[in-house]
Amino acid sequence: MFMTTEESKKRMAEGRLYLPEDENIMAEQLLCLEKLYDFNQTRPSEFEKRTAMLKDMFAEIGEDCYIEPPLHSNWAGKHVHFGSCVYANFNLTLVDDTDIYVGDKVMFGPNVTVATAGHPIEPHLRNLQMQYNVPVHIGNNVWIGANSVILPGVTIGDNTVIGAGSVVTKDIPANVVAVGNPCRVLRPIGERDREFYFRDRRIDVEIPCD
Repeated sequence: MFMTTEESKKRMAEGRLYLPEDENIMAEQLLCLEKLYDFNQTRPSEFEKRTAMLKDMFAEIGEDCYIEPPLHSNWAGKHVHFGSCVYANFNLTLVDDTDIYVGDKVMFGPNVTVATAGHPIEPHLRNLQMQYNVPVHIGNNVWIGANSVILPGVTIGDNTVIGAGSVVTKDIPANVVAVGNPCRVLRPIGERDREFYFRDRRIDVEIPCD
């Protein structure tokens, strides 16, 4: 071993190359994963229990958040910061080796992955099992479609929609629809979206001014 636990943890927090399989880091991570296991064994009726468990597991989590088990997370949410009214469908995967910031009223479709961890392209470093972590930021009122993948270092702006199956490799601005692999801006959110909710189906409810 050529890197102490203290050095690895410092480098881990700074986004530098480090050794994630340090035995002390892994022991700390295991305690988090035990909590995640318990969360995923809860019954659908145990809403209050789930809420209390998430508050213990996550770095921050606001009011009225709901995560549908199973949840997958490297550190059980230890580095995850959720705002209020966040909804996550089945199989949300949070590779939270460093911070993931999520705003208010964000929706995750089924099978979404948000990853902060990466490995060097250089083969020798990867053979040594080196890793680096870069935070992810997701703004308010964002909808992430099913089976999307958000890669390390990405920022997604407020109100944006990420289409199903997208692979988000670079920052996406606010107030747009973005799709594809790699994910690109398709169009801004505009007047037609205030008239139609799906294809040619007109919105038949009043939209609040705020």
